Amino acid sequence: MGIESWPAEERPRERLFRYGADTLTDGQLLAIVLGTGHAGDSAFDLGVTVLNQHGGLNGLDQQGIRELCAIPGIGPAKAAAIKAALEIGKRAMAAPLTTGRRIGSSEDIFRHYRPLMRGLRREIFKVILLDGKNTIIKDVTVSEGSLTLSLVHPREAFVPAVRESAAAVIFVHNHPSGDPDASPEDRALTERLVSVGELVGIRVLDHVIIGDRQYLSFADQGWIRA
Repeated sequence: MGIESWPAEERPRERLFRYGADTLTDGQLLAIVLGTGHAGDSAFDLGVTVLNQHGGLNGLDQQGIRELCAIPGIGPAKAAAIKAALEIGKRAMAAPLTTGRRIGSSEDIFRHYRPLMRGLRREIFKVILLDGKNTIIKDVTVSEGSLTLSLVHPREAFVPAVRESAAAVIFVHNHPSGDPDASPEDRALTERLVSVGELVGIRVLDHVIIGDRQYLSFADQGWIRA
């Protein structure tokens, strides 16, 4: 039975208008994003099926467009709408990290990047560019790796900093496993990055590894002395 035949107070969109988005279940919210159902099922039924198949919103966020389109009733348009809605949610949760702002602590970095990097299946390696007063110029993605390996060449990591005349940098990357502990490879790479920074006259202030619920800061550990 289509949603349009439901009592008005039970329809997801009408409930949102009357009671607010925060009162809707995940299935009801996804029904609004999907708009229509499939093969006699309502948009709500389709949304619940999608959530059940992928372990809720967090599991759904980890699926690519191809995996979403493999679900009966989910074509490219619906898959794109799902990914866009999830990305909007993550960006809304991210604490502001804007140009001209001074970073106060490693926790500021974690609060910004955790919603954006949590649950990713590949490593993303970023560099935050800072001016002489340690305020933000911009952040740049240096590389995107696989589940277990992020290919970062120290020379390439400093190209954006040299181009933007940055005085200092902070490196950030995620661990898809959710465990932020630094691997031997992470520590070796950081040592090389610090060495290259000294050669080109750009200070490496920190390297922050983002996990699911925690993070690791090389500076906080005393492994980098800015």
